[in-house]
Amino acid sequence: MTIYVGNLSFDTEVEDLNHLFSEYGSVRKCTLPLDRETGRKRGFAFVELTNAADEAKAIGDLQDVEWMGRRIRVNQAEPRPTASAGGGQRW
Repeated sequence: MTIYVGNLSFDTEVEDLNHLFSEYGSVRKCTLPLDRETGRKRGFAFVELTNAADEAKAIGDLQDVEWMGRRIRVNQAEPRPTASAGGGQRW
């Protein structure tokens, strides 16, 4: 499972997220997406822990908690929708 962490402070670094989530278990992966045009942080991240039970505990404990001056949203990430083959155009 992948955890979505939203409403992050723009000062948040990957190291900050690793530190926060390492309290729940071993962090397998942590990404902090950047805007393609500006290179600035987008205000959300994705975190994966090595154990699903640890991920569930982190989600339950951290949902709507104030962290780094912001009330963060933490939930299971949903798969990105796939684009249709025709780009949605109809002729």
